[in-house]
Amino acid sequence: MSTTPENSDTPESVAPAQVAAPAAASAEVLFRDFGLDPRIQAAIDAIGYLRPTPIQAQAIPLVLAGRDVMGAAQTGTGKTAAFTLPILQQLVAHESTSTSPARHPVRALILAPTRELADQISVNVTQYAAKTALRSTVVFGGVDMNPQTDALRRGVEILIATPGRLLDHVQSKNVALGQVSILVLDEADRMLDMGFLPDLQRIVNLLPKQRQTLLFSATFSPEIRKLAASFQKNPVTVEVARQNATATNITQRIYAVSEDDKRSCLVDLLRAEDPRQVIVFSNSKLETGRLARFLEKEGFAADAIHGDKSQNERLAALQAFKDGKVEVLVATDVAARGLDIAELPCVINFDVPFNPEDYVHRIGRTGRAGMHGRALTLVTPGDSRNFAQIEKLINRSVEVATWTPSRPRRPREDGFGERSDRGERGERYGRDRDSARDSSREGGRSRGDAYGGRSSYTPRPAPVDPFFTQPYEPSAPVDGSAAGTPAASGTKPGAPRVRRPVAALLGGRKS
Repeated sequence: MSTTPENSDTPESVAPAQVAAPAAASAEVLFRDFGLDPRIQAAIDAIGYLRPTPIQAQAIPLVLAGRDVMGAAQTGTGKTAAFTLPILQQLVAHESTSTSPARHPVRALILAPTRELADQISVNVTQYAAKTALRSTVVFGGVDMNPQTDALRRGVEILIATPGRLLDHVQSKNVALGQVSILVLDEADRMLDMGFLPDLQRIVNLLPKQRQTLLFSATFSPEIRKLAASFQKNPVTVEVARQNATATNITQRIYAVSEDDKRSCLVDLLRAEDPRQVIVFSNSKLETGRLARFLEKEGFAADAIHGDKSQNERLAALQAFKDGKVEVLVATDVAARGLDIAELPCVINFDVPFNPEDYVHRIGRTGRAGMHGRALTLVTPGDSRNFAQIEKLINRSVEVATWTPSRPRRPREDGFGERSDRGERGERYGRDRDSARDSSREGGRSRGDAYGGRSSYTPRPAPVDPFFTQPYEPSAPVDGSAAGTPAASGTKPGAPRVRRPVAALLGGRKS
């Protein structure tokens, strides 16, 4: 663990001794030692918090002292409380019971990259501030703006938001950010990955120059440090574990399987784990929906959460998962940040993530708050290079486990080896497509069985129309006999044709 000040553009630097935190990892440190407001402390006691985690023990005194902080810690170690509790302590002096919106300006702005993380932070802030008069609200996209607008116009001291929806409210003049004194960027690396940097710069330009800026994340890349240098002033870096490390209380294991065996392996792992709650991560939204439907057909209570679902659907799926109504939640990386499920025993990476940092956040959904967890990953031959990058990032080799199929491989049901979205049940053509087609026509029997055991079958030739094989012969000319009388067979080929009488048309001349 280390607490070191970053280099700044200011000529005067602060010695490390001036910003050093108390003995953070000491087991004797309690939340009561921070001198928090009695109402905030009562809320902490009601939740059951007794001793702070290392990131909380180091960061809380620094935030209370008004320093800019870069907090790096493993996912699930309590970063949210590390900045929320000292923010509440600083704002409690400005609390007001007045109903006037002017007495409740936005003083703390917390930005999160995803809706799920923003909602989770809002829940925590509401719990910690339950016994105070401080107001808070959360705004994110995918839902109606009107309820958010009403809450903002009533006035809030703490605003949790995603960058895009916050700018929507700023453009609609629903919120003013001129009195913000504390800015928090949570999971800033994910914001950069999602392309939020221009939005962040626009938001920062709306804030006062004199403010406290806090940046917390599980991973710190060079891009994040560059961002901190532009947004923070003489920040203090607080790292309670090696950069990009995974928690030691998470058992990591990989299963080397082929692409065709991934679903069978997943089903076997789920049944072997006998899951109470499991999150299964997939790389694509389409595969996430397909996988959830496949697991439902296999007898699991499963649901999917991805970006194509509406926010209400995503929140409903998360709530059902937290309530235990859903056993398996299939998710994209949109759910890898901010989900805080108490005692989540296991996560499974159905797909190896493209970004190695996402692996750290995925498995960080389990093993939270000191609990033991398991992280299982299915690795195909094509994933070897990506997983090698993951092992390089976390600086450790992951145990390779052997998977033995519990049942024969199911025949493929579509051209890609997976059950199709619409439930087609046609057989996949093999290398001999004619043979497969013949088998389906005979109810699974071969052509030899259908025709007295003959080893081969010669198809009957199609009938030939003589019209297309005989030479051209001109038709016989029509003679001058009465209409309806057959033409005479003795008519000479060169004889002139006799005009047949034609009825006079209206207005024509009569003969």
